[in-house]
Amino acid sequence: MHTAQEHRGRGVAARLLAHIVAEARSRRYHRLSLETGSMDAFAPARALYARFGFVSTGPFGDYVFDPHSCFMTLDLAGSTDSSGHSRQ
Repeated sequence: MHTAQEHRGRGVAARLLAHIVAEARSRRYHRLSLETGSMDAFAPARALYARFGFVSTGPFGDYVFDPHSCFMTLDLAGSTDSSGHSRQ
């Protein structure tokens, strides 16, 4: 996901991610995995994912190691707080 510069800081990405995580939980998924960029421009996205409990992992699925990619996973089987975020 990418938020245009003029729309950043309004919480839109966090609300979208919260919805995605809640939907995955309602479907009883065991985990969510994502790929994002490893460059500095992607630091806000990585920080957002980390706030939701995503942790760095290796490539998954058909992905292969790429120095420009960062792979993250959220374990949905773990405990959650009242907002639906994983407790770490």
